[in-house]
Amino acid sequence: MRRFDLVEPRSLSEACAMLANDSDAKVVAGGTALLTIIKQGLLLPKLLVNLKKISDASAITFDPVQGLRIGTLATINEIETSETVQTHSPALAEACHVVANIRIRNMATLGGNLAHGDYQSDPPTVLAALDARVELMRAGKVRQLALTDFQLGSYETALLTGELLAAVIIPPLPQGMNGNYVKFTTGSSEERPCAGVAALAKVQDGVCHELRLAVGAVSAKPLRIAAEELATGKALTAELIATIAAAAARTIDPIDDVRGPADYK
Repeated sequence: MRRFDLVEPRSLSEACAMLANDSDAKVVAGGTALLTIIKQGLLLPKLLVNLKKISDASAITFDPVQGLRIGTLATINEIETSETVQTHSPALAEACHVVANIRIRNMATLGGNLAHGDYQSDPPTVLAALDARVELMRAGKVRQLALTDFQLGSYETALLTGELLAAVIIPPLPQGMNGNYVKFTTGSSEERPCAGVAALAKVQDGVCHELRLAVGAVSAKPLRIAAEELATGKALTAELIATIAAAAARTIDPIDDVRGPADYK
């Protein structure tokens, strides 16, 4: 591994300033992805900006109006076990529970997971179904993007030079909406998904008032399925579900990877 310099800012704004001053600098949070890439020689940064000394960037809070706010340094395990997340976004806690193994979940952060832009990941699929937004910081300015606009493709995001992902924001779910995340693997349960599906539905008196569907790990970014609108005002019968599933299959253009060829996906 090539030698590099390491700096440890004490705030996100200080980290942004460090990134703005060195275009070669890379951010490290949990390090579960970045350090592996460096060891493989695929990335050779001269400067690493370690965020782990920033004490206030991992908070998980809920506001009835704004919703769930997850700081960028919250680990996957902290999100999985958070009572706040389990209460207000149980599908996200479920998705975090199936990420890799407990050692990885104790190190990896949600902000790092999203900023890395790896399409073979579990949390982004659920976040897409949850209409999540990311909060981005740069030179004292803050902007928000829908997660589906932030993730542009495989290892591609909308982050600008000197910009950091500061938090993930999940709007409050409609009352009565519940959901689930299902991960499909072609190997052990610790492997990355071959495909992941998130489904959220609000059903009252046998009628679906809102359905949200997202599919991940099959294309370069998580996709919301437009066919979800077919369920509005209808009973979720087996026939309707089959119709929506067929429409979803036509919408997605899968890609080949080591976890499965496109036709299998």
